[in-house]
Formats: sequence, C-alpha cells, structure tokens
Amino acid sequence: MSGRQLAFDLEYRPALGEDDFLVAPCNSDAVAWIDRFPDWPTKALVVSGEPGSGKTHLTRVFMAKTKAVDISASTLRNNAVPVLPDANAIVIEDADQLASDDTAEEALFHLYNQAREAETSMLLTAAKPPARWPIKLADLSSRLRTISSATIGAPDDALLSAVIVKLFADRQLTIEGSVLDYAIARMERTFDAARRFVADADRKALEKKRRITVPLVRDILER
Repeated sequence: MSGRQLAFDLEYRPALGEDDFLVAPCNSDAVAWIDRFPDWPTKALVVSGEPGSGKTHLTRVFMAKTKAVDISASTLRNNAVPVLPDANAIVIEDADQLASDDTAEEALFHLYNQAREAETSMLLTAAKPPARWPIKLADLSSRLRTISSATIGAPDDALLSAVIVKLFADRQLTIEGSVLDYAIARMERTFDAARRFVADADRKALEKKRRITVPLVRDILER
C-alpha cells in the first residue's frame, strides 16, 4: 500500500468459513453475548442494529458455531403454528418485520413457547430493540420483554477504515491513507455506505483508468 502505513488496533475474529468479523466497541456487546452461548439467562437473544451494521455476518458466525437452524420470516408469515426444528438453536433474522402481522406474531409466539419447552435457544435480529416493535399480541409482547438484548451501534472511524481497506483488498485494490482519511471524514457512518463507496470507487477508477485519488473520491461523495 502506498502512502502512510495504516494500522488498526482491532481484533480479527475468524468467521468459521466466512470473512473475518471485526470486533470494535460498537459491536463488542453483541459479540460477548454470542461468545457466552449457551449460557444465556432466557435462552433467547435479540441483536439489533441498523441495516448493514453486521448483524447478518454475526448471525453466520453464530450458526457456524452452534449448527443453528435458520427460520425465515416468510415461513412465519404463512404459518401460524410452525414446527420447531430439531436443533439446539434457531435463528430468525429481521424478526421485527413480523410485528403488526397477526399470523406472523402468532407464529413467533408459538415458536417461542415451543423453544422454551424444548430448551432450544433463539437468536433474533432486528433493526430496533423489541421494546420498539409495534407488537399487537399482548402475550408475545410480554415474552419479548424478558429476552436478553444487545445493540450494534454505528461503526467508529477505526472500524469503518478497516472495513473499507478490506473491501478494497477483496477487489485487489489499495487505497492511500490520505485518501481514506478524506473519505472517512465525509461519508455516512454505515457498513452499507462503505460497500457502496468501494464499489463506486472501483467502477469510477476503472472507467477513468485512474488510481483512487482524493479528486476521484470527491466526485463520488459529492454526487
């Protein structure tokens, strides 16, 4: 990499077959809960965070570690009495999207009760903590209030920088430190924004047959 040497004081976690998961202050609480499995007080955990915050990646780490079975939200929307899989843990991503759907809420309620009786652990992900879900079913709402919860916050500069460097490396590209600093100071603080930025920079550099420079980055961010 040309320019100044970039160094990040971040822990790299092997994602068991997936890309390394970067641990930082914004996600350390959620990671600690995953590490604590199966010692969860209520046998259930909700990990919340904005889209692109890394919930799916962390879920894949959990599934690889526990052999958990993924249950899609669409399955619950179409089946008010779902069958609990024969597994020691289950995963439901975007569980908050089931709120306000009568069939889906009923399905989640029954699945939660089945899991508790079978001592099957549940990992749910959502954009917001359960207290902010517009749940109509009172019994489900009371169950969700008892579940342990962890929130993934917005990435700090160090984590966002490390992610961008890795995304460029995945494309066999490098970015100079001064260019990265310029981008970090001006872009949205989300992983989705980082992915879009790297894809746009790669495409723009290819189109113009130029290195990734501050002027090129300025063009991308000011569009």
